[in-house]
Amino acid sequence: MPQSTLLSQKKAGVTIPLFSVYSKTSFGVGDFSDLKKIIDWLQESGNAIVQLLPMNDMAGLFCPYDALSAFALEPLYLSLSDLFLPKDKSLQRQIETLRKNLSFNKQYVDYNIKQEKLRILREIFLLDSAGDTDRFSRFRSDNVYWLLDYALFKALKAKFGESPWYDWPIEFRRRDPQALDEFRKANLQEIRFQKWVQWQLFEQFKQVKEYAARKKILLNGDLPILVSRDSSDVWSHPEFFKLDFAAGAPPDMYCARGQRWGMPTYNWERISDDGYAYLKEKLRFAENFYDLVRIDHVVGLFRIWSIPYNEPLENKGLNGFFDPANEAEWKAHGKKILEVMLKNTRMSLCAEDLGVIPKACTETLQELNIPGNDVQRWSKDWAIKHDFLKSREYRKFSVTMLSTHDTTNWPAWWENEAGTVDEDLFRRKCAEAGIDFERVRLELFDPLRSKHARLRWKEEVNSVEKLMKGLSSQGTVPEGKLHILKGLYQDTYGEKEKLWKQLGMAGPMREQSDKELFQAVLSFNLQAKSLFCINTLVDLLYLSDLWTGDAYQYRINTPGTVGNHNWSLKLPLSLEELHKHPVTKQIRKLVADSGRI
Repeated sequence: MPQSTLLSQKKAGVTIPLFSVYSKTSFGVGDFSDLKKIIDWLQESGNAIVQLLPMNDMAGLFCPYDALSAFALEPLYLSLSDLFLPKDKSLQRQIETLRKNLSFNKQYVDYNIKQEKLRILREIFLLDSAGDTDRFSRFRSDNVYWLLDYALFKALKAKFGESPWYDWPIEFRRRDPQALDEFRKANLQEIRFQKWVQWQLFEQFKQVKEYAARKKILLNGDLPILVSRDSSDVWSHPEFFKLDFAAGAPPDMYCARGQRWGMPTYNWERISDDGYAYLKEKLRFAENFYDLVRIDHVVGLFRIWSIPYNEPLENKGLNGFFDPANEAEWKAHGKKILEVMLKNTRMSLCAEDLGVIPKACTETLQELNIPGNDVQRWSKDWAIKHDFLKSREYRKFSVTMLSTHDTTNWPAWWENEAGTVDEDLFRRKCAEAGIDFERVRLELFDPLRSKHARLRWKEEVNSVEKLMKGLSSQGTVPEGKLHILKGLYQDTYGEKEKLWKQLGMAGPMREQSDKELFQAVLSFNLQAKSLFCINTLVDLLYLSDLWTGDAYQYRINTPGTVGNHNWSLKLPLSLEELHKHPVTKQIRKLVADSGRI
């Protein structure tokens, strides 16, 4: 659908990580069959858009934003139920045994299922007599830009014990033509298997797109700005990347030392010299599956935070720099890339413009009519009132939401973060100003209501004058040194009371979130002027009692951390149960009341 047509209709949608769902027909982790069930549920709940996280083949940490390829799809999502299966009793028994051994009650995804699926897929591949069909041949020829390199890369990783490509023998690191040709001839079956798996994924995902179109549901993809350092893209096109640097984000009020993602930054000059073929091919492939696409970290197209690769990991994003370094170049740099994207895709574009965003990025998105993101907790008048925006004050060309996959869910934010400052950030800013942090912490913050490394202001620190008195009680501190600390106070003190009042909640402000409060803020969010309102399913389920205990534990990802708690949260009920649950009708009513149906 053309950008101008799609962006003229207000709609509601839901962000659903496919790995978080499951059904009676899948294997404990969502697959393409489940995605069809999600589409049915969206239609029933009054939503018109499903926002997916990146669907690319994931590396060992199973982070969808650190993929092995910007093209290849994740084999975990292949539906065995929808796959043509040879008539082999042993194979059928293996599939049934796998299904019986799964636990559907775990809070987190068991990614071991991926290897079990791949084992079964290898057997299907060896038994499959339809491997030479015209459709398979057409898939291979249509995707020649990336498919052979990817299949070679995967086969080489298997040969070298899944080690990263930069640890392979030098002839394979440097892609010696003779060594690659000999390897290819000796490993034809493995290379063909990797292509076959991608073909099966392609066919199933295309069928989902067609199914969604019949149901009038839009698929919103996610285009990661970067790929893994250990990816087929970097191995096959090292000239497109700056391998001496790791991408990340500078320090902000939620990540005091910034973030280090580890992926290499782009060499846009070399990509441009090649006619932006790499970017164009990514868009062409994505068009097979999506109606619109979210440009991840769009500000990184204007300037990206670059950290020297040999910088100690514990420093995270502290000692980086912006590339390009000259701020005067940022607008032309980002605008050129976005214009290339607009001219080379039928998909509509939206942009994730969160964090510290320079004027060049904001202006360009407005000029090109590309909607940005407005997250309710950060949608404020930061300069004067330090208060939340009213629903009519949101940007028309934006996608509004209560939370993202990188934040706490909304109830967890309300209970643990609203009205607080990051402890590490405040400590560091005190040190820069020559202020004794331990002393001012006792004077300014309530220890009983401070948790999860967030500092809650004491109620009696109810003016800038009292803040300054607490900060300066051991001597005079220059005003310039206090400016950032003053800003942190103005942006956060009384935050919960301000929002409570804006939502029109009766009675005194409640510290804990509940269904009444959450319904009020969700209604507010749906009624915003923004073009799209897309909320996470994790948030929407707080209209019910499905999540129990501390809301802080239910998050999809915690930026700047690595562990099994990331990218593994599962829903507390199956898709079949969700479809029948009263929360579905509740969501539909709220969407209808907002005029988004």
